[in-house]
Amino acid sequence: MIALKAHGMKLLLVITNSLIGMVALASCNNSINPNRTMSNLTNTAVPAAHTETTIKTDTATFGTGCFWCTEAVFQELEGVLKVTSGYSGGHVANPTYEQVCEKNTGHAEVVQIVYDPSKISFDELLEVFWQTHDPTTLNKQGNDVGPQYRSVVFYHNSAQQKKAEKYKGELDKSGAFANPIVTAVEPFKNFYAAEKYHQDYYANNGSAPYCYYVIRPKLEKFEKVFKNKLRHK
Repeated sequence: MIALKAHGMKLLLVITNSLIGMVALASCNNSINPNRTMSNLTNTAVPAAHTETTIKTDTATFGTGCFWCTEAVFQELEGVLKVTSGYSGGHVANPTYEQVCEKNTGHAEVVQIVYDPSKISFDELLEVFWQTHDPTTLNKQGNDVGPQYRSVVFYHNSAQQKKAEKYKGELDKSGAFANPIVTAVEPFKNFYAAEKYHQDYYANNGSAPYCYYVIRPKLEKFEKVFKNKLRHK
């Protein structure tokens, strides 16, 4: 109920748009302590049958609008070990969802992704990133408007920076999008996990109007395009 109240106006806009055939154009893990600051998530030890094997992991941080939508997409990929919804890029420590919605914290709604690079590469994550939101709209995804919904890649190292800028430039030159890409490519500096009720939002609230009318159609389209990259269920 708290989440739906916070998104009350958003839900009304989405349901209205769905009635006039525009719902497809709208945009929008594990329990995390919302008061805990998180930075780079480190390597994760995974036990094997008789020995303990350490998997070398890496981290990616993306903003593509509403983190409910972004989280649901990246959770489906083979090789992705953990997806946490949260806030990044701003100047306010331990922000609340309400503070971020006031549009003056500098934070974007993002997901922090811990993945196994032996199963999925940063390049492949970028491919999903570019194709599952509109990178040409400044501070806006569908009916979600504000700097917290900006398109952004927060890179964790120089290799990620070079790849993000390279693909952004190539996509612009190719004319893949009708308008110029406005996605920001910025150095990662902080990450704060969102409140517990935001985590695994689609999985826990699939019948809620926003999930049903916005996230589900987006997820179904994603699954068709990236069916070869999905985890085995």
